[in-house]
This record gives sequence, structure tokens and C-alpha cells, in this order.
Amino acid sequence: MNPVVHFELPCDDRERVARFYRQAFAWKLEMLGPEMANYVLVTTASEDARPDAPRGAINGGIFTRTAQMPEVHPSVVIGVGDIQAAMKAVRDAGGEILGEPMEIPGVGHYVSFIDTERNRLSMLQALRPGH
Repeated sequence: MNPVVHFELPCDDRERVARFYRQAFAWKLEMLGPEMANYVLVTTASEDARPDAPRGAINGGIFTRTAQMPEVHPSVVIGVGDIQAAMKAVRDAGGEILGEPMEIPGVGHYVSFIDTERNRLSMLQALRPGH
């Protein structure tokens, strides 16, 4: 079984959205730089707290909408053991792969896809199992 391992939210103002989630939910947010498209890493359950975290607790990220990506929506990321095999399975099941897998340094390989209901999701083959 391939679990949901990450979520993503779009934003227009990353400072504003970071303040909101820090204040409303006490999430930890790490602002990455332009080399990572100003992505915001979101920690909802720390590694140390994971054994005591609610079953299924996951971390995520926030990305900024751009002119090239104006219509983006919240998404989930599914962890897979073999991204090439998972891409084939998505295609075989009637889904559409969006582009080629990209390497996220120190994390793994990531690609988005559209399911049969036109929902956009993503999958990640982690460099290390469990990440």
C-alpha cells in the first residue's frame, strides 16, 4: 500500500499564510529560498513526536501561485517505492502524468499526476524509506 506522505497548499502571500498556520495551529514553517522556488516546508508533527502523534499525521509544504500556475489547488503526495512503476500504474489506470519526475535534493523524486476525476495529486519516491 502507498500512503499519503505529504500535503501541499498554494498561496498568494507566503509570509501571510505562514503567520496564519503558526498562529492558528502552531505549525513550524521553514521558508526556503529562490533556489527551491520559495517553497515553505510545513511541520505538523515533529520527528521526535511522531510516535506519539495522531496515527497518520503528516507534514507538508506551501508553494506560491505564479502566472504559469494560476489555477492550483491543495494536493496530497503519495509515497511510492518505485516512481517509474507508479507512473506506469497511474497511466494504466487511466490517469495522466504531468511532466517528468524532478529530483528534490536530499528528499527524492517527485511528479504530479491527474486522476480519472481530474484531481491533481503527486507522488514521491523518497531517497530513504519513511521520508
